[in-house]
Amino acid sequence: MKIVAATTNRGKVREFQEVLGELGFEIVPMQDMGLDLEIEETGSTFEENALIKARAVSLMCACPVIADDSGLCVDALDGAPGLYSARFAGEDATDADRNKKLIEMMQGKTNRHAEYIASLAFIFPDGREITAEGRIDGEIMTEEHGSGGFGYDPLFFCNKIQKCFGVATPEEKNAVSHRGQALQKLCEILKKEVE
Repeated sequence: MKIVAATTNRGKVREFQEVLGELGFEIVPMQDMGLDLEIEETGSTFEENALIKARAVSLMCACPVIADDSGLCVDALDGAPGLYSARFAGEDATDADRNKKLIEMMQGKTNRHAEYIASLAFIFPDGREITAEGRIDGEIMTEEHGSGGFGYDPLFFCNKIQKCFGVATPEEKNAVSHRGQALQKLCEILKKEVE
């Protein structure tokens, strides 16, 4: 079964496929379905933004839709970048730009605790909606480590696996990450739906 991913982020699509592919789903980026939407994220929580994205794409196609809103919340920055994680260094910034800005803002900070949060929204063709959330604790490194993952992964030291997501294998990351947790919760619900 095809599921349309309401995202332009290929890293997220890859993670969706790695987990949901085990249930026989094929994750298709919305661009591959000819959908080129600019979706304004006006929610005040990750869950609200995930639902906004999923609903917008769901109106344009007859397939199930999955959307994610996620971000990095850093204690020393009062929860920033948070909901603005993707736009932290400006609209057209790259992962490298965002990581550079985070390193600069964390200079001299002793509290380096951070939390990755992910909310998923899944909408069936009949309009039913499911949401799932995952969270993982870690620390912000003083410099980038590895080139794996995407986003802030090269700066995020995961306490649970005692390594930076930038050097973790996809399997190690998916087993504990915020998105991996949310996807596992979603999988449990979807397994019951497809039985």
